[in-house]
Amino acid sequence: MAKLVGTTYGEALFELAVEEGKEDEFLGEITQLKDLLLKNPDFGKLMNHPKILKEDKLKVLEEVFKGRISAELLGFLHLIVTKDRYGDIDGILDYFVDEVKKLKGIGVAYVTTAIDLSEVKKKEIEARLLATTSYKKMEMHYQVDGNLIGGMVLRIGDRVVDSSVRNKLFELQRELLKVQV
Repeated sequence: MAKLVGTTYGEALFELAVEEGKEDEFLGEITQLKDLLLKNPDFGKLMNHPKILKEDKLKVLEEVFKGRISAELLGFLHLIVTKDRYGDIDGILDYFVDEVKKLKGIGVAYVTTAIDLSEVKKKEIEARLLATTSYKKMEMHYQVDGNLIGGMVLRIGDRVVDSSVRNKLFELQRELLKVQV
């Protein structure tokens, strides 16, 4: 249900941004908003508290955000609070960000390696991904996991390519267990 709510409201926000031609502006504001909400979890507790009146929550929204974010985004936050959907704010904002990235042709890749990669190697991986996918730009996230032994694991969306030594050893072990002596 939460995913459906996030999709529904996120799609409405995305359509508003496209209609107004403010995808980049909204993306910037929403990125800052997500960061702010992450750093201030008490704000979320306040907005989700069942004993605080909606009118008081709306006043808090006005005091905190008026003049700092666009009127459209502030109005959207009012709608979410009024409809008791503030608990789904993360899903809504994540959906919006994903849709804008799709619209702009930005892919998000997560690369896990056994050792830290040099900047040259990182650029090489990014260039290879741009050449082999339909994305115009890549947002790269690198992580080190010594348990991989060697190689890398690459994830873009729901697609995973695991060329790690750990995975190859696991596959070899499975094959050896199938052999009957």
